[in-house]
Amino acid sequence: MPIVDDIAGLRRILATSRTLAVVGLSAQWYRPSYFAAKYMQDHGYRVIPVNPRYAEVLGEKCYPDVRSVPEKIDIVDCFRKASEIDSIADDAIAIGARVLWMQLGIVNHEAAQKAAAGSRRRDEPLREDRARAHPGRTQLGGREHRRDLCATAGSSLTALRSSR
Repeated sequence: MPIVDDIAGLRRILATSRTLAVVGLSAQWYRPSYFAAKYMQDHGYRVIPVNPRYAEVLGEKCYPDVRSVPEKIDIVDCFRKASEIDSIADDAIAIGARVLWMQLGIVNHEAAQKAAAGSRRRDEPLREDRARAHPGRTQLGGREHRRDLCATAGSSLTALRSSR
């Protein structure tokens, strides 16, 4: 599986992915999930909240799980602890999502083994990546960023972590 570690690869992913299911999206404005989802929504992405605690977040109907979403999802963005990623990966594979996006520091080897090779996995905040891929449109305060993106063409999902 080739490692995509460049802005062009990131732009390709963001240009071909328009619908995000944000698992664990909070309705509380000060939570990282809310901030990231609002940022992506403000930049033209369709954000679908996935959290059984809410009926609506960011003006969108909230679903209890990824499999309940009735429309096509490009990216499953996870704001959940590592122990929950395995079942989220199963759901993402089942619905045909192309990208499983985990937050920095989240590692789940079981999910990695289960996931099919042939698509994309990301473990960095989506909002920051979108901003880095489109410089000048937003400020990141000169923050250092880590790139661990594995990607190939295909329609299945993989959660394999690239080695550093």
